[in-house]
Amino acid sequence: MAGTPTLVVVLDGLSTAGLNTGCRHGVPWYVAHLGSQIVSALSAPDRLLTDGLADAIARVAELHPGCDLSNPGTPSATVAILRENADSLDHLVLADSPVVFDGADGISVITDLRVDEVLLDLKAEVEQYETHTDGHREALQKLVSAQRQVRNTPEGYWVAAAVPEAAEQALSGTAPCVDVRAAAVMSDGVSRLVTEYGTATWSEVFATLRSGGPCELIDRVRKVEATDPTGRRWPRYKSGDDATVAFCQW
Repeated sequence: MAGTPTLVVVLDGLSTAGLNTGCRHGVPWYVAHLGSQIVSALSAPDRLLTDGLADAIARVAELHPGCDLSNPGTPSATVAILRENADSLDHLVLADSPVVFDGADGISVITDLRVDEVLLDLKAEVEQYETHTDGHREALQKLVSAQRQVRNTPEGYWVAAAVPEAAEQALSGTAPCVDVRAAAVMSDGVSRLVTEYGTATWSEVFATLRSGGPCELIDRVRKVEATDPTGRRWPRYKSGDDATVAFCQW
């Protein structure tokens, strides 16, 4: 996560499942540098979020020219951005890290779930196994390998990697500030409390954020996951995914 008093950027690095990426730096390096480059690229408050993201992706690519950026598994990340202007809020979502608004008309969730629409048979194969088993690990590697072939293609889904044009595929928009009471920008490791586990509503998520902040919400996620450590009740790729949330309130 990165940001300024008027900008929040939440990135979630994609799992490599132990497969080769063609990059000697790795996903954490990529995420850290992409975050800082996005903040820099959006230092001008009137710049389009998509343009800033495209510029940031290009800049990071220039930082490791010795790596094989054509590798389909090159380090990549989901992106969620929220920016406050004088009287409006700009948002951008690339892949499944959502921006959620609590406004006068209720809850509004901005997310990009195209990744969930591809390779359904391989996902079902992963879900047959409990986490931390050889079968699960092998099925997950098979899925990730196949996902890489459709990543950042019209037939698949889009993430931030080494292709600036991916920014054009992001979901973006603007909302009047007067219509929004609060917003949460998060990784899917947090949103799954509602979307996958079904143990909270979005209204309850915002109530938790108001009472205890992001730490309390993430702790709630971990407690739920601890009741199903091997993914029998909620089949998933790992017992607990990276969890990040930024809470913004006006």
